[in-house]
This record gives sequence, structure tokens and C-alpha cells, in this order.
Amino acid sequence: MSQEKKITMAHGSGGRATNDLIREIFAQAFTNPVLDAMEDAAVVPGNEKIAFTTDSFVVEPLEFPGGDIGRLSVCGTVNDLLMRGAVPKYLTCGFVLQEGLDIGLLERIVKSLAATAREAGVEVVAGDTKVVEGNGGLIINTAGVGFVPENVCISASNCRVGDAILVSGNLGDHHAAILSRRMGISNTIESDCAPLGEMVGALLQAGIRLHCLRDITRGGLGTVLKELAEASQVTMALDETRLPIDVQVRDFCGLMGLDPMYMGNEGKLVAFVAPEDAVRACELISSCAYGNNATIIGAVTDEKSGEAYVNTSIGGKRVLDVLFGEGLPRIC
Repeated sequence: MSQEKKITMAHGSGGRATNDLIREIFAQAFTNPVLDAMEDAAVVPGNEKIAFTTDSFVVEPLEFPGGDIGRLSVCGTVNDLLMRGAVPKYLTCGFVLQEGLDIGLLERIVKSLAATAREAGVEVVAGDTKVVEGNGGLIINTAGVGFVPENVCISASNCRVGDAILVSGNLGDHHAAILSRRMGISNTIESDCAPLGEMVGALLQAGIRLHCLRDITRGGLGTVLKELAEASQVTMALDETRLPIDVQVRDFCGLMGLDPMYMGNEGKLVAFVAPEDAVRACELISSCAYGNNATIIGAVTDEKSGEAYVNTSIGGKRVLDVLFGEGLPRIC
């Protein structure tokens, strides 16, 4: 590539600078037969039952402990497909580059995105770049396609009375990592940003009676459970003593006046499974990458339709609702 070290408006012109940027950064990182053809649209094999999603990522800082916006964009999109039981296959990526963006930083992020795509078993088959005026920032938009196996029906409306509620690990890590970095607070908290394909695949392959999955992102577990309770017209009852929260994250939340129940993750899921399968499901998740500290945290009941609550350690009951207002900082 040329000696330029920053993105300039010329990189968005469609000319030589654009071609150099695409060829030397994006094409090298994402190379595969479909993308290498450089057609106006990707033609890929598929089947009849398709899952499709899209997302945009605007997180700051662009790099953070445990990840970066590139890894995040793959994990966020792939995990959304997985939560419907789909096998993720293809991604598109649109990059909005602000003038002044460091090209070395862009290259690291693109390589990270490509590595995470390989880890998740997906291919980036189409993409786009635009350059706009700005202060050296970056926005990534993705779309993801996956294929849903026959007889798999995982939905927010499928939670059933008696289901065990499992989480795949500690709550709030990503949110705490981003906020710590933005505020210059020194600690060793890292984002949990990760693709969850291995654990979802293990649950399905083992024949676990899996009724609902949801990744725990913006709004945290409290918001997710309230939304699912309303969608399925059931009640979510949790045991506070079983909630897995890292000591550093708990202390950080105490210092900042934050609630781990409303802190976001980018590599955790909550699963609703038949009670007879709960222990086995927890063991399967724990055996997978990113499944450390998987825990059964409660059960679905029919006490009062559409509600969620936590039985506290002192014998009280704390009602959960969706997050009110803006959860700061922006975590994705």
C-alpha cells in the first residue's frame, strides 16, 4: 500500500486509493472463492429455512481489553443467528471509515474480524467501504445468514413452565471492560466477546430439549428475562446466590453504582431447557470454549404471567423490569 498512514477522503473516491485499500487490507483478510470474484452480489448455496440478521457497531474505544470492534461485529451477528438454532454461514461487512482513521489500526481490526469469522465458521462474502469526514472513527455494519436445521424451533415465545434457566458464565464482563477503559480505571477486567457456536451446537447435537436461547447484550440479563417473560407469558424466578459475577466486576459495579443484572455481555447466553435436561445442559456448556462458570440460576413458573424476579439472599423478592433510560457506555 502507499505510504499514507491515515484514511483520507481519497480512499472513498472509488479510484486507485480505494482499490489499494480494498485489495491490500480487506481482500487479503477475508479471502475466499466467493469474495475473491469481486462480483456485485454474492451467490452462495443454501437451503429452505434461512435465518437472517443485521447489526451495526459503533463502540468506543475501537480496541478494548479482550477484543475490538472487528471481533465484536462478528460475535454480535453470529450469536444472533445462533439464538434461533441456526448454523451461521455467511456475513457481509460494511465499513464506514472516518477521515483521519489510522490505517494500521484499521488493518488490525480487519485481521481480528477475519480471524473471528474463521473461528466462528463463517465467511465474509460481500462488503463495502465508505469514507466520510470525521475524527478518525469507524463504524461497521454486518448482515448474517445461517441455516436452521429441520425440527429445530427455538424462539422467545417458547419458554415453558418448569424450564430450568441457565447462563453460560459471568455477567457484565464486556460492559465493565468498556467502561473501565473509557474512564481510565485500572483493572484486569476483559470483555467476554466470543462466538457461541460450539456450545449451541453441543446442546442441539446432544438432543437437549432446548426451548429458548438469548444472548445477553444491551440491557443485561434483567432486561432479557423481562422481555422473554412477556413474550412467553410466564414468570422467571431467579436465585440471587446462583448468579455468576466475577469479584472484580462486582466490586466495580459497587464503586460505580451499577447493577450487574443490567450490565451487558457479548459472549454469554441464557438458555431455557426442560428440567430433566438441566444438569446435562450445564455440563455441556461448561465443556465448551467460553462456557466457564455455566450455572443454573432459576426456573420458569406460572405465578404471574409476564414477570421476572430475583429471590434475594436475605429472603426478599426483587422484581426485574427492562432497563430504563440509556445504558452507558455504548457497548456495541
